[in-house]
Amino acid sequence: MSKIHAAITAVNAYVPDYILTNQELETMVDTNDEWITTRTGIKERHILKGEGLGTSDMAVPAVKGLLEKRGIGADEIDLIIFCTTTPDRVFPATANILADKIGAKNAWGYDLQAACSGFLFGLATGSQFIESGKHKKVLVVGGDKMSSITNYEDRATCIIFGDGCGAVLLEPNDEGNGIMDSILKSDGSGVQYLHQKAGGSMRPASHETVDAREHYAYQEGQAVFKFAVTNMADVAAEIMERNHLSSDDVSWLVPHQANKRIIDATANRTGLSADKVIINIERYGNTTNATIPLCLWEWESKFKKGDVLILAAFGGGFTWGSVYLRWAY
Repeated sequence: MSKIHAAITAVNAYVPDYILTNQELETMVDTNDEWITTRTGIKERHILKGEGLGTSDMAVPAVKGLLEKRGIGADEIDLIIFCTTTPDRVFPATANILADKIGAKNAWGYDLQAACSGFLFGLATGSQFIESGKHKKVLVVGGDKMSSITNYEDRATCIIFGDGCGAVLLEPNDEGNGIMDSILKSDGSGVQYLHQKAGGSMRPASHETVDAREHYAYQEGQAVFKFAVTNMADVAAEIMERNHLSSDDVSWLVPHQANKRIIDATANRTGLSADKVIINIERYGNTTNATIPLCLWEWESKFKKGDVLILAAFGGGFTWGSVYLRWAY
C-alpha cells in the first residue's frame, strides 16, 4: 500500500486594492524610495482600508476562490488552521470566524501563531491530520493585517509590512506527491529583538501602553537580519541534504518574503540559480503569514506535477523552518 502524503490540491490568495508606494511613504516618514529598495527590495505593499475590517475579511475571498477552483463546497472542509499574527480578536479564533463567514459548518478549527513561520508550521500540522487518515480536506490559511500593528511613525518598520492572505487545501495523495518532509525550529530567546510589547497578558492594554505606542511591531533590524540570514538559509540547505536533494533536483525555492538580501542568501546557500527563486516582495512587502501562499498563488501556473519545492521561512520570537514538497497537479 502506497504511503499517503498530504498534497496541496488548490491554492488561492487575496490582497486589498489600496497600494501604499514608497513614494507615499516618503510623505509620511523620513525615508526615500532608493533607501527602501536597496535595503529591502520593496517598492509597494497592499493595505486593508475600511472601518471594522480584520484579517478574516481578506481570508473570505481567498478561500471562496480556492473552493471554486477546486469545485467543492465549504461544507466539505474538515479542519481550518488559520496561521496569523493579527487575529480579528484575541478570542474567538479567527479560524472559527472564517468558518462561519464561508459556511464551513462541518469544520473545526483553530489559530496558529508562529510569526512569519506560521504558514509552514500550519502546513506541517495540517499534513498530520491527512496522513493519519483523520481528515480528507484540511484548509491551511496564512493571513495578516500587518497595517493594524505597524507604527507609521517608525521608519525602520513601516516600510516593511503589507496586508494579504493566502490559502491552500490539503488532501490525501498516494502518487508520491505532497508534503514529503519538514524541519521546524524555535528559540524563545529571540523575543527581545522582535516582538509586540503590549496587548498580551503580561502587559495588557492601558492608557499608558497606548500613549507609549507599545501596540506595534518592534524589531531590532540588524539583530533580526543576522539571525534570519543564517537560520533560514541553513534550514533550507538542511532539508535538501536530509532528503539527498541537489540544486538540480529542486524546481523552485519558495522563501518567506521579508527582505531581498535574506532571500538571496538562502538561494546562495542552497546553490539555486535566480530563475528558480520565487520573489514578489517588491509588490507586496512582508505580509507575514501570507508571503509563501501568495508566492504559490502567483506561480501556480508555472508549477508542473512532480516539481520539487523547498519552502523556507524565518519569524519573530524566533521561529524558522523549511518544508519539502512535491507539487501534485
